[in-house]
Amino acid sequence: MEQILTIITNKMRKAFESAGYDASYGQVTVSNRPDLCEYQCNGALAAAKQYKCAPIQIANAVVSQLDAADYDMVEAVMPGFINLKLSGAFLQQYLEGMRTAPDFDVKKIGQGQTIVVDYGGANVAKPLHIGHLRPAIIGEALKRLHKFLGYNTIGDVHLGDWGLQMGLIIAELQERQPELPYFDPAFTGEYPAVAPFTVDELEEIYPTASAKKKDPEFSHKAHQATLELQQGHRGYRAIWQHIMNVSVADLKRNYDNLDVYFEKWLGESDADPYIPAMVDDLKARGIAVLSEGAWVVPVAEESDKKEIPPMILVKSDGSSIYATTDLATIVQRMQDWNPDKMLYVTDKRQNLHFEQVFRAARKAGIIAAETEMEHVGHGTMNGADGKPFKTRDGGVLRLETLIADMTDFVRAKVVENKIVSDDEVEETTRKIAMAALKYGDLSNQPTKDYNFDMERFAAFEGNTGPYILYTIVRIKSILAKYGDWENLPIQLPANASAKDLMLSITKLSPTLEAAVRASAPNLICAYIYELAGCVNKFYHETRILGEEDKEKQAGYIALIALAKNILETCISILGFSAPEKM
Repeated sequence: MEQILTIITNKMRKAFESAGYDASYGQVTVSNRPDLCEYQCNGALAAAKQYKCAPIQIANAVVSQLDAADYDMVEAVMPGFINLKLSGAFLQQYLEGMRTAPDFDVKKIGQGQTIVVDYGGANVAKPLHIGHLRPAIIGEALKRLHKFLGYNTIGDVHLGDWGLQMGLIIAELQERQPELPYFDPAFTGEYPAVAPFTVDELEEIYPTASAKKKDPEFSHKAHQATLELQQGHRGYRAIWQHIMNVSVADLKRNYDNLDVYFEKWLGESDADPYIPAMVDDLKARGIAVLSEGAWVVPVAEESDKKEIPPMILVKSDGSSIYATTDLATIVQRMQDWNPDKMLYVTDKRQNLHFEQVFRAARKAGIIAAETEMEHVGHGTMNGADGKPFKTRDGGVLRLETLIADMTDFVRAKVVENKIVSDDEVEETTRKIAMAALKYGDLSNQPTKDYNFDMERFAAFEGNTGPYILYTIVRIKSILAKYGDWENLPIQLPANASAKDLMLSITKLSPTLEAAVRASAPNLICAYIYELAGCVNKFYHETRILGEEDKEKQAGYIALIALAKNILETCISILGFSAPEKM
């Protein structure tokens, strides 16, 4: 189904043409004066210059060519605006098409295209902390949005599993347990199947080792271990595999708690086999050049308004860095999936890094000219005071602690208000807490910083996740009392609030397309907040279950049922769901 704005624009263009004017002047927009009209066309003002006549003359001629049945109001007003209000019959027909079609007849603009969404960015051997919240939930929402719009979507966690942290752990483990067979160059047997550490021990080993980086001797050992690991040291590879097994299981548990799921659990190590051939090729073709002992790819362009340094490909000591593995990952993805687009969701402070990598990929011909590369750089989450979010002792808060704190806060409200029975408390609490946490984040523009305010995010009123859930649950309650509601057709709007609700419903498709174009889930949040407001206004101004006219009542039910289904679809895209009661 075409977007409603497209339909009425096409009608307006035909009217311009029928009146003897160029059809291009018939662009219709949503009115910026909703007190006067719903849609407007200002084309007569521009056309007047070409046709050398008064704009109001053109506007009147165009209005006479429009089908009055489509509008409750269509008028030309000075100096030449064309104001429109859609008819109830027009909206009824449009919404009935949405109601009866799969996915509300939203156009699958991504059909036949593949997108890789690189998000999460977890590092093995380290617990997830609050800094991992935004890339996880923004990335998950963008992936789900693309999938809903027809794209073949591949979400890749892109683990940090091949850098210095591996060498630090190996060096620290060797100091603690030098007798382990992994450090014996003469050992040729099978290494133990059980890791020499638990996940809790591993999470203690890494910060201890990291704190020793200032020690020149230990730092050298760690860097050497990293290099030898990457070069295939048998014992170090076995330790690395233990780290992966223990750490990834814990990461999956934490991401599951956040309702974030990846199609691929690949990491920097998976790109490592592609590096030698890639580096040799870039050297051979002169794409990479030698600079102060290191191999770099110059990526500056004449149009740059600020300096863009070369991308380092190979350090002077022969080791690779993040840029190397990121470039090799692109090589791997193009070979495995040949995506039409790659979307990276990380902290906005990595903007320069990705600009360098993307430019290097294009310069080297690793990606096709038409392949899209986008970095969605997100802002940071701060405390309610606007300062960086820290624990009471000044440390970085673990993500599972944040989720637990939000869950405890919501549970107390659920129990205090006796919202559900005792056996439903935990499931209801989890859903409300997840909505509070995710909506509180996603309702902000991704690039902006925001302050985390648990009390505000968990409120049942205002622009919050729980308010959206409460609206859905309210509709569910009405539908349950009504009975068989699934196949009721949309009727003419019975009152002004019904028409407002219908107009809000029509914005679904343009909202989703705008959100995917801008990589901005906050647009979906703004839409469902508006839609929920229209639902609640309609509910307060209309006797639904108390309506004696059964046919009219069925129309009310059909309208709120469609709104509910759209709200549930949108929150599913955002990554949370509604309970049965609140």
